[in-house]
Amino acid sequence: METSATALQIPFVVAPTDARMISAAASILEGDEGGVVFIWGSAAFAWDTDDEAARRYAAVQLVRNKAATARAVANAFGVTTMTLWRWSASYEDSGIVGLVANKKGPKGQRLVDARKVSRIHKLRDQGKSLRAIAAAIGTSTQPVRHALGLTGPRAAARGDEEMQDEGATLSGVDETDTTLDVERALLPLPLPVPRVEERVAARVGLLDEAAPVFTEGAGLPRLGTLLVLPALKTTGLIEAGEAVYRRLRNGFYGLTSMLLMMVFLALMREPRAEGATRLPPADLGRLLGLDRAPEVKTIRRKLAEMAGHKAGSELVSELARNHVKVAPEELGYLYLDGHVRVYSGTRDLQEAHVTRMRISAPATLETWACDMQGDPVFVVTSPPSASLVSEIHRLLPELRTLVGERRITIVFDRGGWSPGLFAEIVEAGFDFLTYRKGKCPVEPKRAFVEQTYTADDVPHVYMLSDRMIRLRLEKSVVGKRTFTCRQVVRLCDNGHQTHIVTSKQKISAAEIAYRMFNRWREENYFRYGREHFALDSLDSYAADSDDLTREVPNPKRKDIQTRLKKARADLQKAMSLMGKATTANREAKRPTMRGFKIANADLTATVSDAEAKVARLEERLSNTPARLPLAEVRPNATLLDEERKLVTHAIRMATYNAESSLARMLIGSFPLDESRSLLREAFNTPGDLSVHDGILDVRIDPLSAPRRTRALAALCEQLTATKTTYPGTPLVIRYAMKSHPGIS
Repeated sequence: METSATALQIPFVVAPTDARMISAAASILEGDEGGVVFIWGSAAFAWDTDDEAARRYAAVQLVRNKAATARAVANAFGVTTMTLWRWSASYEDSGIVGLVANKKGPKGQRLVDARKVSRIHKLRDQGKSLRAIAAAIGTSTQPVRHALGLTGPRAAARGDEEMQDEGATLSGVDETDTTLDVERALLPLPLPVPRVEERVAARVGLLDEAAPVFTEGAGLPRLGTLLVLPALKTTGLIEAGEAVYRRLRNGFYGLTSMLLMMVFLALMREPRAEGATRLPPADLGRLLGLDRAPEVKTIRRKLAEMAGHKAGSELVSELARNHVKVAPEELGYLYLDGHVRVYSGTRDLQEAHVTRMRISAPATLETWACDMQGDPVFVVTSPPSASLVSEIHRLLPELRTLVGERRITIVFDRGGWSPGLFAEIVEAGFDFLTYRKGKCPVEPKRAFVEQTYTADDVPHVYMLSDRMIRLRLEKSVVGKRTFTCRQVVRLCDNGHQTHIVTSKQKISAAEIAYRMFNRWREENYFRYGREHFALDSLDSYAADSDDLTREVPNPKRKDIQTRLKKARADLQKAMSLMGKATTANREAKRPTMRGFKIANADLTATVSDAEAKVARLEERLSNTPARLPLAEVRPNATLLDEERKLVTHAIRMATYNAESSLARMLIGSFPLDESRSLLREAFNTPGDLSVHDGILDVRIDPLSAPRRTRALAALCEQLTATKTTYPGTPLVIRYAMKSHPGIS
């Protein structure tokens, strides 16, 4: 083995006491004026502070002369072994010229290298303040804080009083200062500090959940997403999740970060777990206060863990109870409707009629409840082939528990038509409002009167008739055979009449019509949810076996009924031909029936065969059971896993409601019909983030037009007034908009 002369030298001078040992032969000393490498106590290489080429040359020569291993040299110079290898390759190709650093622009976290980190720690040990250290090394306080590990709420948690006293220094400006000095003090697009130690602890199960530690910086992508947090607070999603699931298993990503992650994905219009692959992990990590967002497999694993608790219905119920508590005035009318979630996979699912597609397709049935604004309150998964009548009957006890003693009005469409159900609803202490089903008597034109109802400062004019009607009950309910209710009929411009029935007596006919037609807000939610929040998406590929013991319609009976219908039509046709022949017969020619039948033997045989076929099919139909166990009809029948879907429904429902709240807060400064498009732009707008004095400062870049920026600025003032804290931290969020050339 070849040994260099330098490695065999006998030590005769001791290295300086401040030098750091690289190996038994080499040591390094770096300071404000540069650095020196000592080999066996003798100065071998030296460089000035700005002479990066000489510094790299020293590192390369230490390895080439075998004075130290590549790993030891890389550690001493604050680089990786791969970087050291590239330096060696550049030196071999181009000599010392190849070691000259080619600066391509700001490098974010690399603005503070290993030498400056060492100097920062020395100055800190001398009692220097953050601002003094930043001035000494020629940078802002942000890299200094990162080097010292003083980032986010952890500084306050450790009781660092200086961080509390120098709150304004953390962002480089005074707390009340909103000038562009903040932008100059923040690094553009800084990389979050890796949380290596916490991830190692999480891997061995020693970490409950990583605490949010925010990366301050300028131009952070999609920072506007944080606008949703005050509105999300009112939905109670985080609190409901903690009440139902308590906490998830020990790991880096906990319950709060996972719920926020799913909310942020939905606001970025990537509501499924797979959407995380289309967004930079560092961008989402900054919003979560983490070094990076969870991967798709992690999201799926956490959702599966939540679904494993079988508490999806409880989570939805918690959100519903919070909805009633926060907005009781919106629950005067509760809109119920069935929703068909179409399935396009290969599993054997029960088919259902899809009204919007006008076909029958494999699907899962759900029943949704929305308030007067069209915001969803709760959702339940319906049994296969369940009708809206049976679902309303099943939900009445739960509605009473939800709203307490209040007498609310349940609104539904013709699918819930049942006079017996109406009587049951009234007996349970509710009112009902629905369309009349079937043939309805036409009201005379003289019965209609023009009436107006004003809602949200908008007048609604209708031509209405109003009278009491009596409906026959399918079966005796509470000892009654008929049910009396109110009927309001609207006359349209084209002459069409829309019949509405209700048990409410004390409000005007115009308000009855408005509340009934307001049901389309729920349909609008379904449409918006399918387009923006993956309402009908398949969030889990798991499936369970259907209840094979439940009875379903016998498909053979339907086939026999179809054939019997055709046979009866053939018999009717044959009898018609026979009748025509009878009319044309001359009694003188065929005076007897026997003679007539002989003359028309073909017609007689056709009628006889048709009668025999009808008799056979009728007997076969009577011997065929109407219903059979599912195991005999569809032995491979399955049901999609509903637990994970209920969890995602709850998260997206809360996200939609939060977005709706923000949209209504824009009323007065922006048109309501354009508010959601404004919010979608705002959620994807970058901005600056800083932490100081217990405040999380969010400053959003201007939007695409001055009027949109002004509207969002007014919204920021309202949101700041709520003094909402970021979930899991004591930091109060303060929102502001940057100046726009179009705003004075």
